[in-house]
Amino acid sequence: MAKGGCKAFAALIASSPDAASTYASAAGGGMTVFCPSDDAVAAFAPRYKNLSADGKASLLLFHAVPVYYSPGSLKSNNGVMNTLATDGAAKNYNFTLQNEGNVVTIKTDASGAVARVKATVLDADPVAVYAVDRVVEPVELFKPAPSPTPAPAPAPAADAPRAGKGAHARHRAAPVVADAPGPDADDAPPADQKKHSEKNAAAGAPCSGWFAAALAAVAVASALA
Repeated sequence: MAKGGCKAFAALIASSPDAASTYASAAGGGMTVFCPSDDAVAAFAPRYKNLSADGKASLLLFHAVPVYYSPGSLKSNNGVMNTLATDGAAKNYNFTLQNEGNVVTIKTDASGAVARVKATVLDADPVAVYAVDRVVEPVELFKPAPSPTPAPAPAPAADAPRAGKGAHARHRAAPVVADAPGPDADDAPPADQKKHSEKNAAAGAPCSGWFAAALAAVAVASALA
């Protein structure tokens, strides 16, 4: 791997006894390795250093599957794959291999980005090694990437405030204060009764107007709430 642009990744495997022994034992039964380029390993180095020894070994083993895939068979496969880091039959430490035309990609839920196969480093059955352009991150070691937040739905238009009872009251009260033809002299009420009616009407008008204004204010406030 060191001769195919995977020198940095090969050095990491050699520095991890657990990873090195697992790679050595898996090679005889068939193995495909997805080796991050030297630039990808260098960019990921700060995060790699923060992992425990077991975490580092798991990450290195996560980049290989226990099956030999030739370049042709690799491009004809799609779906979830177990890796050397997968614990027996448990559904952990796996990734999704996808083919998009002539481009083979590897994706996990830990990152929104995908790793792309850039070149064939080694194809010698039972071992194949492919260079990828980024370190593949397992969700067991790194938090899943957050889903995009959907845009909020537009707020519904507020209904126009309806006329309250006060408006109807003013509408009904209008004929009381409106000018109307005077009654005949014989039908006119006594002077003191007329004066009492005018006094009640004058007192009721401000009260009715204030009450209608209060109801209108409540209706507008409810519509804007």
